[in-house]
Amino acid sequence: MVRFRSRRRPITAVVFLSLALLWPLMCLGIRLFPGEGAESEIGGGVRFSVAPEYRNGVPPGSMAAVHSVLRHASCPEHLFFHFIAAEFDPVSPRVLTQLVRSVFPSLNFKVYIFREDSVINIISSSIRQALENPLNYARNYLGDILDLCVNRVIYLDSDIVLVDDIRKLWNVTLTRNRVIGAPEYCHVNFTQYFTDNFWSDPVLSRVFGSRNPCYFNTGVMVMDLMKWREGDYRRKIENWMELQRNRRIYDLGSLPPFLLEFAGDVEAVDHRWNQHGLGGDNVKGSCRSIHPGPVSLLHWSGKGKPWVRLDMKQPCPLDYLWEPYDLYKPNLLRLRQPLILSTTSKSNSNLITYANYFL
Repeated sequence: MVRFRSRRRPITAVVFLSLALLWPLMCLGIRLFPGEGAESEIGGGVRFSVAPEYRNGVPPGSMAAVHSVLRHASCPEHLFFHFIAAEFDPVSPRVLTQLVRSVFPSLNFKVYIFREDSVINIISSSIRQALENPLNYARNYLGDILDLCVNRVIYLDSDIVLVDDIRKLWNVTLTRNRVIGAPEYCHVNFTQYFTDNFWSDPVLSRVFGSRNPCYFNTGVMVMDLMKWREGDYRRKIENWMELQRNRRIYDLGSLPPFLLEFAGDVEAVDHRWNQHGLGGDNVKGSCRSIHPGPVSLLHWSGKGKPWVRLDMKQPCPLDYLWEPYDLYKPNLLRLRQPLILSTTSKSNSNLITYANYFL
């Protein structure tokens, strides 16, 4: 969770980092850290330290994501992170709290417990086993897990890096009583996200009514939690999950229930805030190209994760744009020189320009 504090009144947002790989939903934030371990200098002379425990205790995606948020924030000292961890994970919420506090003593944060038994009985099989992890569904319960005083959140998956000020995303206005804001992709074949069982049912297929449904990726969302709670959307999404268990109306994990509730009624956010799909599809995880247009957020959604491919010495070209945010690397920021990326894709011809901008 990220809290923006102003002199007049506090402004609150959430960066909620979820992982479908390794230990989901456990994340570390970073702030000024005096004197111990390896350090890296960031713009303006601010130095961040590398947490030596991090590779053993917390997924690298989470660290890189938080690092990128802070590095590009106009006022990083005003950020407040809320972390959600599973009750019985190897790194328990108590251990996670101690770890964050000991390694990053100046970070403003809070750790919440997600009880997996609240959702485990209504999860159905998915196209990829990792998508069945109960912690992938914790975002359905943000309205219940987070403090009631938190009424607006920015949800971010942990396989992302920001290259822009998160305050710009926070400033998105949710109009017409909308609950969610996200980049929409109306050119995508929307029917593919549901099975023939869904579309052949005359009642179910009318669920979108007068809405013009478009795909949106739930890894980046601005959410009004007050309206979420008032509309009882947690229960509505659970209803769809229970129907899925009996009827098999979709093949993916936690995404389709959100589409069923919100597609066609989402506040459209600029596409620059979710350059998604960089992890390839959900089966092969093959290399993908960056989408045309400006970039504020890179998202390795899909099977392939940059930290895995880099560690295996089999990176995709775009994985090198994630690497500078990996705090495990002793020399976090390289010299400011172009990244020479070997690719035959014309759509990747601007990668060197992007690399210079990101670094």
